[in-house]
Amino acid sequence: MDLRQLEYFVAVAEEASFTRAAARVHVVQSAVSAAIKTLERELGASLLDRNSKRVLLTDAGEALLPRAQAVLDAVSEARDAVAQAQGGLTGTVRLGTLTSVTLINLPELLGEFHRRHPGVLVRTNAATSGSLGLVEQLLDRRLDLSFVSLPGEVPDGIVLDELSQSVMDLVVPLDHPLAARDEVPITDLAGLDFIDSPLGYGNRMVADRAFAACAVPRRVTVEMSDIFTGVDFVRHGLGVVLLPDYIIGAAPGVRKLTVTGADLTWPLGLAWPAGRRPSAATRALIGVIHEVFRLGEPRS
Repeated sequence: MDLRQLEYFVAVAEEASFTRAAARVHVVQSAVSAAIKTLERELGASLLDRNSKRVLLTDAGEALLPRAQAVLDAVSEARDAVAQAQGGLTGTVRLGTLTSVTLINLPELLGEFHRRHPGVLVRTNAATSGSLGLVEQLLDRRLDLSFVSLPGEVPDGIVLDELSQSVMDLVVPLDHPLAARDEVPITDLAGLDFIDSPLGYGNRMVADRAFAACAVPRRVTVEMSDIFTGVDFVRHGLGVVLLPDYIIGAAPGVRKLTVTGADLTWPLGLAWPAGRRPSAATRALIGVIHEVFRLGEPRS
């Protein structure tokens, strides 16, 4: 058994796919398959069920996976220690990001990190399935770190560090009956057609929780994957929308109202898997992110 075999096995187990695993470790799929077959012969046990549409672990594979992950983590820590002793940090950080967040200037932040640690590769992944999709990737170890929006309880297996927040306001067209008001109680919003993000997105979770807590029914008639299009949807008469203030700004053709009687606080946090010490490169990136937010740059 060698480290390459364990690396390929862990990649297949975490990705649940030989194709994605091969792309992750930058080799052809046949090389991944051959290495795992050799590993299975050496261990005298089948590790993967290849008969299903999704690659699944056998009982032997389930037993091996956490031990293989621990071995690879230990090797990574050893490499980090040697690199730091030689005066340079190396490694890769897989960073998840939200598709529409300007509370933080990600290119500027990563630029600062690269200046400090040029030997570290940061791979970003903007999940189209929202914060819950990013959490799933953290739990599956496909991401090391991620920006997320998770109102309410923190999911099991996740460490969450709250960074910032923004209150969501109601946006209506100028000819809407509510447009003459500055604020509106949430109870007056029943029956309106709402534009919102799909389920799993942080802003959608905030809105759904607020309306449910107040027992106010809400109807979502249009779903958008990019919240920056919300104002345009409202302007063209497709409904009303709840958006963080930093997105609304001074947009023409719409009216912004404060919603009272409900908690519509949209949080931004940084999450990583619990029960597993982040790599030195990941810890360094966490430190830079904390520094940026401590300086007050990415506020609403």
